[in-house]
Amino acid sequence: MNIMLFHSTYGLRPAVHRAADRLRAAGHEVWTPDLFDGRTFDTVEEGMAFNEELGKEELLKRAVLAAAPYSERGLVYAGFSLGAAAAQTLALGDAKARGLLLLHGTSDIAATASVDSLPVQLHVAEPDAFETDDWLSAWYLQMRKAGADVEVYRYAGAGHLYTDSDLPDYDEEAAEATWRVALGFLETL
Repeated sequence: MNIMLFHSTYGLRPAVHRAADRLRAAGHEVWTPDLFDGRTFDTVEEGMAFNEELGKEELLKRAVLAAAPYSERGLVYAGFSLGAAAAQTLALGDAKARGLLLLHGTSDIAATASVDSLPVQLHVAEPDAFETDDWLSAWYLQMRKAGADVEVYRYAGAGHLYTDSDLPDYDEEAAEATWRVALGFLETL
């Protein structure tokens, strides 16, 4: 499978490279574009401030430009938190998308979004201050209305970016469960 993996608001850090290596070890081709031009951050607040400065349109433009050379191959879009939001937007706009793997994040869905049974898998903490229960319920219904085939996995007690072993949110048990399920999902595509 060809996977475009987008980083979180922390930037393209070692955890993203480790995730890409895990996916490659399972036989997938993976690209990890740097949407922040080499900038990385130690706190979510610093990353969010930079993202605000950069702007949503510029971030999306960078994501589109990164994916464009590979989109003819039929990509699985994937991402962590902020990167998941970018992945979701691109997957919903790419008729050749093979799937969508969301780790720790979602995004708004355009009312006109329409896909043909796009396989989608979401992994989030429970609770998650960035992905509240009300938000996720509405998101799920909108994705189903758009035509996506959605699976949602919640991990009780885990922190927001629980798959990143370099952050305080890290939860080894939840991270390993996530990767086990996610790799199985990718094998079905």
